Amino acid sequence: MEGSCKGILAVLVVLAGLAASASSNQIIEGPKNATVLVGLEARFNCTISQGWKLIMWALNGTVVLSITPKEPIITNDRFTSASYEEDGNFISEMIIHDVQFSDAGHIKCSLQSSDQDGSAFLSVQVVGKLFIPSSGLEVTEDKPCNVTCQAAGWTPPPDLSWKIGAPVSHSSYFSIPEPGDPQSAVSVLSLTPQGNGTLTCVASMKGLLVQKSLTVNLTVVPLPSESSYHNEVRKSANARTNKEAFETKLKNGFKNYGYISDEPRTAETGSPPPRSYEARVPQQRGISQPRQGPRDSQPGPASQPQVHFHTVSPRKVKNETLV
Repeated sequence: MEGSCKGILAVLVVLAGLAASASSNQIIEGPKNATVLVGLEARFNCTISQGWKLIMWALNGTVVLSITPKEPIITNDRFTSASYEEDGNFISEMIIHDVQFSDAGHIKCSLQSSDQDGSAFLSVQVVGKLFIPSSGLEVTEDKPCNVTCQAAGWTPPPDLSWKIGAPVSHSSYFSIPEPGDPQSAVSVLSLTPQGNGTLTCVASMKGLLVQKSLTVNLTVVPLPSESSYHNEVRKSANARTNKEAFETKLKNGFKNYGYISDEPRTAETGSPPPRSYEARVPQQRGISQPRQGPRDSQPGPASQPQVHFHTVSPRKVKNETLV
């Protein structure tokens, strides 16, 4: 009876020791979720009570780092550790260097010979590029226009917004995911410009204080005044009409309203006059004329005026008087 009691007491002592050992080997606080950019560092902490023998860190079910009380066991240079003590507890920190997009997933901190663990989730984001069709935009004053900004290669797609550094009478924008591309988004800015300036497309990462922007110059061309516009239209129309008229004259020739045809007239208009007609004063043969004095002398036949009518080309009539 006495021996039996001693056996039971020994078992209780062992159980108490195991319980004490277990109580000193536990995870007090596990790692927390983290979001990082590709290429940066990710850090996770696991707080453990004193008395632990082995700490293991796993990424998506694969142990990538082990830590003993003496030193860490590093199997991949991208995964290293740091350690601290706080309020008598041990803090193990795993550092992931040069984070890759494939590193996204579950992180777990666990102890050897223990079913306890602490887990968290790693989110990895990718900063892509911004595109605006041109580095310089030329628009018309007070004429509504649209400007498009595309974000490509982002994970997840960013929030897009605009900063307007130019005078406008109206502006608004909307952003939508790029159809068929989960890593892209498009934003369309509508505005009515009134002066030169700049337009900036801003992409903001969700969950991180990370922004990327792209700025383009805006050049506003004024509308021509209404009177000047109509004058230019009128001048253009007049110049075109004058050119057409001149070309028509060159093609058809100029009309001569003083032109008379060389063709003989028809019977209906009578026979044409002779081309040459001479009128002379007939002389009386055989009759001698009395000699007169200078005052009453009459000019002889030789001194009679002779008038010739020459009909030349119908275009010109020449009158000639011979004395």
